[in-house]
Amino acid sequence: MNILVAEDEIGISNFLKQGLEEENYTVTVASDGEKALRLALSQPFDLLLLDWMLPKLSGIEVCKSFRKTGRTAPILFLTAKDTVQETIEGLKAGANDYIKKPFSFEELLERIKVQFRSAFAENSYVLGPIHLDKEKHQVFIHNEEVYLTQKEFSLLEYLIKNKGTVCSRSQIIKEVWNIHFDYESGVIDVFINSIRKKLGLRKEEDYIKTVRGIGYIANEI
Repeated sequence: MNILVAEDEIGISNFLKQGLEEENYTVTVASDGEKALRLALSQPFDLLLLDWMLPKLSGIEVCKSFRKTGRTAPILFLTAKDTVQETIEGLKAGANDYIKKPFSFEELLERIKVQFRSAFAENSYVLGPIHLDKEKHQVFIHNEEVYLTQKEFSLLEYLIKNKGTVCSRSQIIKEVWNIHFDYESGVIDVFINSIRKKLGLRKEEDYIKTVRGIGYIANEI
């Protein structure tokens, strides 16, 4: 997951970068609002962590400009402001949450995880190390992006969305290919094999399992 940290206090930004990277996040730091907005609009960040009082452009201004483009990545404010009116102002600007300075890193980390869980619930599916992002049309395994065709993506999405349930060949043909009559379902095998190969799944990583004579099932191992 890629996080943009916009913080002009070097000590805090270094602390955040080190701590988040130790949690396996990819972190980019901006020391002023103009740079933060430029980066936010040019790179696919999964979350923005904005200081309220930034040089050049405030965190509020960055937040408003970012939201005006239609981008939906979660935004958390780091702020010493904590009045009800100021909190409302931040939420109206498009922020998802805020944390008051000084803060504990553990609390910040939990707030970040909450935002990711919420975003995943709406736009993403997870199967073991496989993460499928519907909104960005991306698939990752062990945080490495895998490039699938449109139909491969739709097939994988259908299986993961129904993980734990056996999906028959006729169901897959109907839901993924939108074909409502008997059809040569051997084409599914070709696509499944291609997905497995692109994901680089080993034999013991049986996340997509063949159910002989019926179809396939996506399972956590």
